[in-house]
Amino acid sequence: MEPFRLAARDIACRRGDRLLFARLSLALEAGQALQVSGANGIGKSSLIRILAGLARPFDGTVERAGTIGLLDERPALDNDQPLGKALSFWTALDREAAPLEQLGIASLLDVPVRYLSTGQRKRAALARLIGQQADIWLLDEPLNGLDVDAVKLCEELVAQHCAGGGIAVIASHQRFDLPGMSTLSLAEYAL
Repeated sequence: MEPFRLAARDIACRRGDRLLFARLSLALEAGQALQVSGANGIGKSSLIRILAGLARPFDGTVERAGTIGLLDERPALDNDQPLGKALSFWTALDREAAPLEQLGIASLLDVPVRYLSTGQRKRAALARLIGQQADIWLLDEPLNGLDVDAVKLCEELVAQHCAGGGIAVIASHQRFDLPGMSTLSLAEYAL
């Protein structure tokens, strides 16, 4: 089995007629994490989508070895279903239950997803991500809407994922506390 890896070589991102960034390269191996930072509209979310394979780079190449899990502003949970049913749908596919008690959402299983707060939705999305058991986690603004305790929990979960040999890319305006994590400022590649 090939070891987990995520690499991008000389990628560029274009949105409409505007080139957001160019000549961006990165390489991550098992156990590594990278935080991507930059101003609003610079292309952090676009980079995450390119790395996930949901968008094509305008130029350059992306190589992935391992399964991808994405956490973004769309939690992929049915708004009309109670949280428990919405998560059960994914658990049936993933065959792995997430630590609902640890994430502080076990008492919310009867609440329709549409009524969850931003932080509760984010923790539910983390449950979905953990259940996937993906090798590579791509997290777009994972700390938005989380209280102080939930921020620490998110950081711990990512640390555990990387300690277990996973890869994490975190696009965030907020400081993400993860020892040994590399950083990449998109401003260096902006045009």
